[in-house]
Amino acid sequence: MAERIEGVEISHPERVIFADTGLTKAGLARYYQSIAEPMLEESANRPLSLLRLPDGMAGERFFQKHPGKGFPKAIRQMQITESDGEDAAYAYVADAAGLVAAAQMGTVEFHIWPARRDRLERPDRLVLDLDPDEGLGFDAVRSAALSLRDRLLDLGLSPWAMLSGGKGVHLVVTLRRSLGWDDLKRFARDFAALCAQDEPDRYTVELSKASRKGRIFIDWLRNERGSTAIAPFSVRARPGAPVAAPVGWDELAGIDTAGAFGIQAAQERGWAGVARKPQSLTRAMFEALETALAG
Repeated sequence: MAERIEGVEISHPERVIFADTGLTKAGLARYYQSIAEPMLEESANRPLSLLRLPDGMAGERFFQKHPGKGFPKAIRQMQITESDGEDAAYAYVADAAGLVAAAQMGTVEFHIWPARRDRLERPDRLVLDLDPDEGLGFDAVRSAALSLRDRLLDLGLSPWAMLSGGKGVHLVVTLRRSLGWDDLKRFARDFAALCAQDEPDRYTVELSKASRKGRIFIDWLRNERGSTAIAPFSVRARPGAPVAAPVGWDELAGIDTAGAFGIQAAQERGWAGVARKPQSLTRAMFEALETALAG
């Protein structure tokens, strides 16, 4: 029997999405309803990629960024000119009903652009995703996050941290919307390259799995037009239904896994202890990176 949440009819509300926790489709929708306010602070009005698992963790999964027929009205649509010059429809959400409607369609994960729809060519997030080799423990990731934080602070930037809910940590710098995509990508690439140049046994900027053997891939590619990163407070499609959770830097030192928090903890935590302030990538910062890379 259907159930209504945030005005959205949830079909098959009893369907179990996560067998290991018993979390149902309705339970997931209620989570997104309850977490909407803090989640939408970062995720509202951004183009989305949705990871859908219509039959739960045991079934098919696929990413979808272009809305199809039958998408509910609560999941809004916008037109974006893509790299080939053609316009395409993209999904975005603006309220709790949009999050719930996505859950009704089998969405577990929300992945967001680093720009909002009102100024799409002016990104407002720099994201560095620390993705470790399979053989590395979380202690190596935690140590790297703290080290990269210090390097960003030395440049004049104050990042905040988020447990990915998977294996890694994201360092995020909230930006003023003053520069375009090319500048954002150049800064992220140069910063990651400098870290790998200074500590080649610790970091890599190469995407291939083989290149990260025993090292941490600093994924700077999250900062291109059309790229996405997991949204804060999104559930991950992983055993135990972990949540991508923002954490304070002092708190990170005592955490031993990137999937430390589930949906109950996420609701209780919100943004507590996490400072986000708009900052600028300045000419001096670009020049400092270029000088250091030139050695």
